[in-house]
Amino acid sequence: MQTEINVGRLSQGPFQIEQDDGWYTIYLTTPSKKPVRNPGMGLIAYAWEENGPSIKARKGEETLEEHVEKLASLPFVDVLYIRCDWRDVQSSPGRLDLHPIWEATLDAAKRHGLRVAFRIQLSSPNIQPARLSMPDFLQGQVPLVNIGRFNEREFDYFEPRYDHPAFQAAFHELNELLAERFDGDPLIEFVDLMMYGFWGEGHTNNLPNPFPDYATAEHTFMAMTRQQIERWKQTPLAVNTQPDISRTGNRSVREYAMSEGCWVRTDSIVLDEPEQIEVISNRAPWTAAVIEDGYYRHFKLEKLAFDSANVDVIANSMLHALDTGGNYWGLWTEAEAIAEYDERYPEGIRELQRPLGYRLRPAWIWQRKRMGTDELVFALANDGVAGVPGTLWLEAESQNGDKVRGKLAPGSPVPGKVCMASMILPQHWRGQTIKLGIRLETRPGVMKPLNWACAQQINEDGTLTIPLKAHGDPDWRCGV
Repeated sequence: MQTEINVGRLSQGPFQIEQDDGWYTIYLTTPSKKPVRNPGMGLIAYAWEENGPSIKARKGEETLEEHVEKLASLPFVDVLYIRCDWRDVQSSPGRLDLHPIWEATLDAAKRHGLRVAFRIQLSSPNIQPARLSMPDFLQGQVPLVNIGRFNEREFDYFEPRYDHPAFQAAFHELNELLAERFDGDPLIEFVDLMMYGFWGEGHTNNLPNPFPDYATAEHTFMAMTRQQIERWKQTPLAVNTQPDISRTGNRSVREYAMSEGCWVRTDSIVLDEPEQIEVISNRAPWTAAVIEDGYYRHFKLEKLAFDSANVDVIANSMLHALDTGGNYWGLWTEAEAIAEYDERYPEGIRELQRPLGYRLRPAWIWQRKRMGTDELVFALANDGVAGVPGTLWLEAESQNGDKVRGKLAPGSPVPGKVCMASMILPQHWRGQTIKLGIRLETRPGVMKPLNWACAQQINEDGTLTIPLKAHGDPDWRCGV
């Protein structure tokens, strides 16, 4: 009969040598130079952005399925992302009516072993004046406010009164429907909070907001944020770090969401203000950061500029994700343009991939005699730039399938450091060969298997094979 022992929080030291009756270094690893695909990190391709799918798909020169397949087939893509309007997921009250891009994206993710993330925009300037982001069934129910002209366009923009009872009732239903369908779906990596304003980023640029006063605005969006956080229990949510330039309580939303465990994201790393860079760079180690840049998103090579170090502007923007300890980088929508850039300038994406996110390995594993049995002591290294986005669990499995598991402090190990942890083994494991694996708890009770990021060979299930010492081994070191 197989047994599983869950020891809860593992001891993380200190491990003084005078406690030992005998010890031995049984395993060492070195960093891998290859990309490692794990949840909570990676490169994001946009199946749908605020303007829609790829330019070719918008022109009818390729189908949605062909567009998504090209993105999913890029060898460095880890996550497919959908950023669409409210009207693209709901056209009638009481149900979801998902645009065909959703089926195409979810199907491609399943076939290619990728994950999916998304944002539902409550407002977007891109589709005005012809339409609003709100579905048509709300037209006439929710008052609209003329907030003026944006980017020298020749028409005025309108924002809904988010605080109106009809908007709030419909938003509550939307949140419930989305969570019922996607919360806990193993394909869904994270979901962006539905926030105020243009593209759901928490602002309306330099235009006024539609609220009568600041108190109403902050109260409205804090309440909407609480609704989302309270409903989504299994899938991580991400909050935009945009400063509160529109005076709608965005800063309060951000601080509250981060205190409740939400991840963070920014949409313009090149043009970001100091406030966003500071918030992302100094976030808690267990908080993932989603980084993108809208300025060079089209990967246009005909006018690609290079600086004095011969670094092109696209690579320069990407590599700034590493300065902030980013977990993700957004590649955007055009698969052919991304592929052409990668072919002509391969070091850009490769240099980003190598340290992006977290990269874990057991740098040292010691076996020592303790309490009449054996204890494994691990020095776990993180060769990435980000902390672990959640809580890391270690799991040792014997040859007959018995398991011992325990967890570390949230966020550990932090980038560029090693953290210590120990695990007491059953006495009959002595001399066996065991498998050592890791899992990530992104939300309470939600476990996802991880791959080690070491140069040494790992098994197909992501584990390492570790030979234990028997106490009769002549090279067992005692009392050192």
